[in-house]
Amino acid sequence: MIEVEHLSKQFVVRRGRFRRERHVVEAVRDITFRVRGGELLGYLGPNGAGKSTTIKMLTGILVPSSGRVSVAGLDPSKRRIELAKRIGAMFGQRVQLWWDLPLIDSFELLRHIYKVPADRYRTSLARFREVLDLDPFLHTPVRQLSLGQRIRGELTASMLHEPELLFLDEPTIGLDVVAKQRVRDFLVEINRERGVTVLLTTHDLGDIERLCKRLLVIDQGSLIWDGRIDELRERYGGERTLIVDLEEPAPPLQIDGARVERVDGPRQWLRFRGPAAELTARVASAARLVDLQITEPDIEEIVRRIYQA
Repeated sequence: MIEVEHLSKQFVVRRGRFRRERHVVEAVRDITFRVRGGELLGYLGPNGAGKSTTIKMLTGILVPSSGRVSVAGLDPSKRRIELAKRIGAMFGQRVQLWWDLPLIDSFELLRHIYKVPADRYRTSLARFREVLDLDPFLHTPVRQLSLGQRIRGELTASMLHEPELLFLDEPTIGLDVVAKQRVRDFLVEINRERGVTVLLTTHDLGDIERLCKRLLVIDQGSLIWDGRIDELRERYGGERTLIVDLEEPAPPLQIDGARVERVDGPRQWLRFRGPAAELTARVASAARLVDLQITEPDIEEIVRRIYQA
């Protein structure tokens, strides 16, 4: 669905009040990755890392300085209109709805812009009304909608023409817990039932953990991670915690490869590195267990460590 090879983008910046000096800023530097159809993956990085620049090149808004891009088999910058019919995009706080019109009128206008047949439009809209609970504000002017309501409207607008690929830039920014969960459930549903490929950029690592198995991490224009989230935890996560419930209270367990961090009655917390299976076998042979569980390091902490390194 997406092929990116040695993609770079430079911007020329002129500085100085009296003597203007020319500087080249490299926003994206020689990145390569591929996305299969039907994937739901996260694209993560701090402010200024190059996320938005990458998305703009993938959607045809910006022309790459060098490298090759193919989206749905098309060159985005050369075939932008044709590509627009096959992708959906939502860019954070940028509105694609008509501010003074009722939400339903914006949908009708978009139907005509994308030339969506009336019967297909009615079927799609009925599904979005159900999943995103649009009916209470469907006839409300967009300017009067809450942020959560508008985000749901933006998602619907991005999907009315049934795109194969959806680009989402901060889709849950500023939403409350309930609205966030609605949006997450919606993305999982369209990905699972319709096979829509979703590329998600966000600062909300809760979105990444709940939605994505694969993660791309960009920093200072370079791609520094492309892989599964569980592999990221394995490599950068550091220590994990094994919580064991014994049949009765006992002194701290003496287990090779682990240290007891805390004891509370029959429950003990052991910090460890390496494979969990070997450790749990050693614990089971050393004490009589009722239950055990492993807690993984928080993804936010892992990403922070990567940025610091």
